[in-house]
Amino acid sequence: MRLSARLLVLCLTLLSLPARAETVEGLYQVREAVASQQPEERVAALGRALETLLLRLTGDAKALQSPALEGVRQDPQQLVSQYVYEGDTLVVDFDPLTTENKLRQAGLALWGANRPSILTWWLNGGAEGASLVGDGQEASAPLRRAAQHRGLPLRLPLADLQEQLLATPENLSTNQPEALREASQRYGADALLAVQAREEGGQWQAQWRLWLGDSREQGSAAAGSRQELADAVLLAVGQRLAPRFLVKPGASGALTLEVQGADLARFAELERLLEPFSARLLRVKGDQLVWQVNASAEQLRAQLGLAGLQEVPAEAAPLDASGAPQAAPAPTNRMRFRW
Repeated sequence: MRLSARLLVLCLTLLSLPARAETVEGLYQVREAVASQQPEERVAALGRALETLLLRLTGDAKALQSPALEGVRQDPQQLVSQYVYEGDTLVVDFDPLTTENKLRQAGLALWGANRPSILTWWLNGGAEGASLVGDGQEASAPLRRAAQHRGLPLRLPLADLQEQLLATPENLSTNQPEALREASQRYGADALLAVQAREEGGQWQAQWRLWLGDSREQGSAAAGSRQELADAVLLAVGQRLAPRFLVKPGASGALTLEVQGADLARFAELERLLEPFSARLLRVKGDQLVWQVNASAEQLRAQLGLAGLQEVPAEAAPLDASGAPQAAPAPTNRMRFRW
């Protein structure tokens, strides 16, 4: 099959992709509350919008303070393609190409739009007991707004009776959430987030735990409202996840990537996952794909882990199209993965 034909097939198969890593929609659009439409209020809101965007793209709260971004701090509008008012909200659309170029020139590592989907078991506790926040419930609105604000693909369970019984404080606070993992399989997410939130004396507090693959993160947050608490938790989660997927200027090089066990849907998924690394398809032979990418080994491992690929050890012999080992050793700039 010629490459142009394969690209056509790619477009036709996008809707059948596995429900794993997601492309964040509206990554470069930021919504900020404003008290008025006066110029000074707009300038302040544009500054906050820029800070929010940089947190989404870098996961680094100090990124905006980079000396190389002094001009951008003084005039965020140079990165803005348009802004409009929607009631008491300023909706700011940043230009992706201009923004990325400016941030890379400043030497900042960026996180692309392909991000791990996060299934969130959020338990709200109070005097009347605890309840699991489910997809479609009114209580899910603060979580979805916070996820959009922080640039994270959020999923929520249905919160049916079985899941309500499963979402106990004990199951959400365990270090090995096997019960939650089993129940989460139906949603096909990449990461699992367990949050216990509770209101005490007018203050909301939360303990959260995040699992992605074999790694675990945890933390706490406090805020004056449910919306602020959701935003604080997802901000912290984004900051913990970002370092795994950042593409660092100058820290990567040309690598040859071999992937075994591909089909059409997997080809489409790989095309999407490898987009941040200037990937170029070199060869297709049977179910083996060979790409040239501009990335570090760590970046590739993190990104391909979202698709469930397993790395073939470097000391193993290269694979041919049938999966049989070849005699020649693999070059040091070659990495191999298989499904």
